Amino acid sequence: MTQSAIADALGIGRVTVVRLLSDARNLHEVRISLSRTVSELTALEMALERAFGIREAVVAPLSSRDADPTRPIAAATGQFISELLKPGMKIGVGWGKTLLQALDFISDRQIPDISIVSLLGGIVRAKQYNPTEFAWQFSRLLQAECFLLPAPALVDSIETKRALVERCGLSEIFEVGSSLDTILLSVGGMTPDATAYRFGYFSEQDRLSLIKEGAVGDLLYYFYGLDGRLVEHPTNERVMAIPIESLASAPNRILTSGGPSKVDAIIGAIRMVKPTAFITDEVTASSILKAVGVPSP
Repeated sequence: MTQSAIADALGIGRVTVVRLLSDARNLHEVRISLSRTVSELTALEMALERAFGIREAVVAPLSSRDADPTRPIAAATGQFISELLKPGMKIGVGWGKTLLQALDFISDRQIPDISIVSLLGGIVRAKQYNPTEFAWQFSRLLQAECFLLPAPALVDSIETKRALVERCGLSEIFEVGSSLDTILLSVGGMTPDATAYRFGYFSEQDRLSLIKEGAVGDLLYYFYGLDGRLVEHPTNERVMAIPIESLASAPNRILTSGGPSKVDAIIGAIRMVKPTAFITDEVTASSILKAVGVPSP
């Protein structure tokens, strides 16, 4: 049930429902998890695995076809990560709304010798929430070492990027980023309300020119086409992020995202990073399979 539906059923305000759920989680009185025993979800997972050669697909249920999938995907992501964590891991992470919400569902326990590496620079001006906080908050949750990339997500030129990496001490993070055990990424779409545009790094003119060049989405502000290849656009040379080719060699590559406006973006991202694990919702899963010509179970 949605929080609003719970509020109506109990005759209390939605804000009270949010507070009570938050208090219950913080006090460890309840743990919210997803059941994956529903046969329809299992069939979708198996179809995605076969269609894209993915080792493990996770499909989260939705309360309705029109429901916002962000929270269910975040819950599935948090649960998946909690089960994956083990001592000595070096985890590279992106940022975004889905990953930030996944923090609520990650088991907060200390695991020895874990390192969290932010794969993308930060934003200068935050609105409502700061998606770049994910790496820091994730590391705090696990009491882990955290490597941040102290630079804007996008700089003005490739010369500035080279100078920051070679002369300002960022080469160490780029080296760490090339030897990760696990990467965790979410997908950005090309709509005006996507994270990449909402925080002011890209103008409407940039968005339209990227679309003209065939861009369907972004990973770490690297824009790519449906075929999973980076598009020819100056923006891709100015991104302060670990190169995609470095991430593709990580043994565990986790991609998590969903939503009707991201179907092409997700397909392109799967083709680019070839994830070992993919987490999405049931409606998006069906749409992705339909888009690649696979009958939905």
